Amino acid sequence: MSRTCDICGKHTITGNKVSHAKNRTRRTWKPNLVKVKTEIGGTTLTVKVCARCLRSDYITKKV
Repeated sequence: MSRTCDICGKHTITGNKVSHAKNRTRRTWKPNLVKVKTEIGGTTLTVKVCARCLRSDYITKKV
């Protein structure tokens, strides 16, 4: 399961955690993804959408 938004393509990014002593260790930032049922082209699909796309009304959530 890839951690990627199906709408905007936002995905996991990597970088360094930097301590007060400037020690660097690798870490990851994961997007806030939500599985949402929506209607696309007349069919009901479950898509993974980031919270920003859901809030911005790029898709309509089917209840």
